[in-house]
Amino acid sequence: MIRTRSAVPVSMAALLLIALGSCAGADAPSRGDTHESASKDRPLRVCMLSGSLEYKSDASLQAYKNDLEKRYDVRCTLLRRRAKDELPGLEALADCDVAILFTRRMTIDGQDLEHIKTYCLSGKPIVGIRTASHGFQKWLALDRQVLGGNYKGHYGSGPICKIAIRSEAKDHPILAGFKPYESVGSLYRNTGLAKDTTVLLTGWIPEHTEPIAWTRVYKGGRVFYTSLGHPEDFRNEGFCRMITNALFWVAQRDVPQPKSGR
Repeated sequence: MIRTRSAVPVSMAALLLIALGSCAGADAPSRGDTHESASKDRPLRVCMLSGSLEYKSDASLQAYKNDLEKRYDVRCTLLRRRAKDELPGLEALADCDVAILFTRRMTIDGQDLEHIKTYCLSGKPIVGIRTASHGFQKWLALDRQVLGGNYKGHYGSGPICKIAIRSEAKDHPILAGFKPYESVGSLYRNTGLAKDTTVLLTGWIPEHTEPIAWTRVYKGGRVFYTSLGHPEDFRNEGFCRMITNALFWVAQRDVPQPKSGR
């Protein structure tokens, strides 16, 4: 009679090792989850590009930066326009979480412009303010391509711009704490936005209404733009609150409570 050979038994030690390995694999968080959680726990890193002389962007952004860093766990790098249309330090864009664009018709090109294009065209979070729609003379396509805008100049100065919240947008996180006000800045012509934009605010002067704040998703990254940004706008608490909300929204973070005692 021929006997079949039985299977080789698995040792208890081997079974124990397999069980321990399975448990470790089931409970250990993935590297991606750990990285994402850690990145949202650290300070929000904001890179501000200032180069709108007509609207005193240096002074406005400096005052806003000071207040923002006092109130929230945010670290800002403010890059200022220099003579000959230079904007030193653009390498900082590679390490930031959000970029604020507030320049006007700067003629930078070469590697400096490439730093900006690399950031904006890769789907990174962007907050654009006023003249950002025509911020770089050698890349005016930024407005339509990335911001989703349609800048065609502005109406004459003088009429007060009355701001209104779109009814569909009244519960948008960016508008939390925002109250409509009247802006002395001239109203920009922007009718004809990209179809995938979501308008949050409109501006009205006699016989003309235009979109003045909207969001968009570009290559998976969130974008916010507003044609507001006159120096007087930065003195309005609601305007600054909106910009702060936008910074955290485009970065896909909840707006934290302000630091105590501030």
